[in-house]
Parts: sequence; structure tokens; C-alpha cells
Amino acid sequence: MELIVEIEQRVMMLKLNRPEKQNALNLALYDGLTAALQQAAEDPQIRAVCLSGEGKNFCSGNDIGDFLSSGLAGLERSVVPFLHTLAAFPKPLVAAVQGNAVGIGTTLMLHCDLVYIDDTARFKLPFVDLGLVPEAGSSMLLPQLVGDRRAAEMLLLCESFGPEEAQELGLINRQLAADELQGFAYSQAQRLAAKPPAALAQAKALIRRRNAASLQQTIDIEAAAFARQLTSPEAMEALTAFKERRAPDFSRFD
Repeated sequence: MELIVEIEQRVMMLKLNRPEKQNALNLALYDGLTAALQQAAEDPQIRAVCLSGEGKNFCSGNDIGDFLSSGLAGLERSVVPFLHTLAAFPKPLVAAVQGNAVGIGTTLMLHCDLVYIDDTARFKLPFVDLGLVPEAGSSMLLPQLVGDRRAAEMLLLCESFGPEEAQELGLINRQLAADELQGFAYSQAQRLAAKPPAALAQAKALIRRRNAASLQQTIDIEAAAFARQLTSPEAMEALTAFKERRAPDFSRFD
């Protein structure tokens, strides 16, 4: 089971369960996450969602092999619906992040209301290095959060960063000890689940109201650009080099 779904005390717990792949997302996981979030949104007995990853890592991004084999059809069928569902999710979403959070592993955090990490957390947005472009609305959300200059460093230079910088940038709420992370994140989700649900949902909607329409549009604009790049020679070189464990060579591209 690649996605563990449990419901306890009005909290839906979603755990990515591909530890052997550092919880990289394949199309099946995208579909499972979409279905789970839709269920949580529609079920009045579910008041909050807590998202985490099994093993040492939260999410190492997309499963490159799965992406290469599915191509544009997988992007349109599974990835884009998940991003729209995530961006529109009306209830509190809490993330517990440890180890690697790469690509979508970082950008999905921008849609979470509370984010907690431990001291092993490492973040990276490697889209350009893979011949691709930012996704999940990050080209809009990151500049809003950290400013254009810092967003450019993160999205263009693609350098990894750790807990201290994540805290400084406002990407997370708190850093905890590794043995406290999961329990604390779940306890915060429980606290949220105990609050009046209509007031809680309206408060979240008000916090995010400035982005509600433009975020969905940005996701579609990014997805169109991502689709174009996914079949480009640059992306083929980058993704093939990644699979072959070698450095990509972009010298022949204009």
C-alpha cells in the first residue's frame, strides 16, 4: 500500500509509503492523494488532515521513471487534478517533514496550513536543473512568501537548504526533535479538529482569499509550461542523466 490512510479522532492521517524510493510520487500516489483529500473535504466527520512520509524521508519529488513512461497523459490525468485539489482543500492541512523534501515535496508544503520539520529536513526545488519549470503554484506563492530575490535563488539556482533557512524564510512553523515530530504534528491536527468546523473553514478561506482564483490559474499556466518542457530535449537530457547517475550536458542547447 503506497498511501496509508487512517482516520482517528476526526483527523485523516495520510502517510506516503514508498520508503525504498524516498516516497517519490508516482501516478498511483497522486491519484490516491487526490481521492483522499476529496473524501476529507466532503466528509463532515473529518475536520483536519495530517500528511507525513514513512521512513527517513518525506518526499523526494516525482518518480522519474514513472514520469518518463507516462509522459503528458500522466501529467494531465493525475498530477494536475491533485494540484488543483490540494490548492482548493478547505480544511486544515498539517505536514510533518523529515529528511528529503524535493520538488513537489517542498512545493506542496506551500499549501499546508501548518508545517513541522525535524533537524534532518533538507529542501530543494530542482525543476530548472531537470529541464523543467516550477509547479504547484510555487512561481506565485514563493515570491509572495520570500520575495522575488530569494524566490529566484530557490527556483533558478536550485540549491538545497536546511531547517535554519526554512525557518528564516517562513516555510515552516517549528523545528522539533526527530522523535517528537510525528506526535506533535498529529496533536496540532487534533487541536484543529476540535475547533468549530465552519469558523475554522471560513478562517482558512479568509487567510488564503487573495490567492484563491489566481492560484488555480497559475497552476494551469505552470502545467502548460511544464508539459512543453517535459518533452523538450533539455528535459530528456536531464532526466536521462538522472537515471544514468551522470552529470547532464546542456552545452549543445541554445
